Amino acid sequence: MEEQKKQKVGSKKVNQLRPLDFGVNITVKVISKKLIAQRNRIAECLVGDETGIIIFTARNDQVDLIQEGSTLVLTKAKVDMFKGSMRLAVDRFGRIEVGAPASFSVEQDINMSLIEFERVDVVV
Repeated sequence: MEEQKKQKVGSKKVNQLRPLDFGVNITVKVISKKLIAQRNRIAECLVGDETGIIIFTARNDQVDLIQEGSTLVLTKAKVDMFKGSMRLAVDRFGRIEVGAPASFSVEQDINMSLIEFERVDVVV
């Protein structure tokens, strides 16, 4: 019981992600995977949970780990910005684990990567 409480601390849902979030713990299902750069080993994966979907950028060994339909447990993930939209990523400080099949169905109508953000600098 105490172990379950530790896992829940700091965990978020896809619709709660915001630009430049870091240290995010989240469980998602992989909807699709598309290899972007063969040489640099980069893939864009559409992942989601019961609240929405987001693009996850997988690099190097992460590309082999991720398969369509699998459930991923991301620890210390971060949100990067690419051309004004959010991308979920796990760098060297985080961890990706393939988890047991999740019981939730993915909400595909809410795509957090389609929301455009604009940087606004405030001069004081």
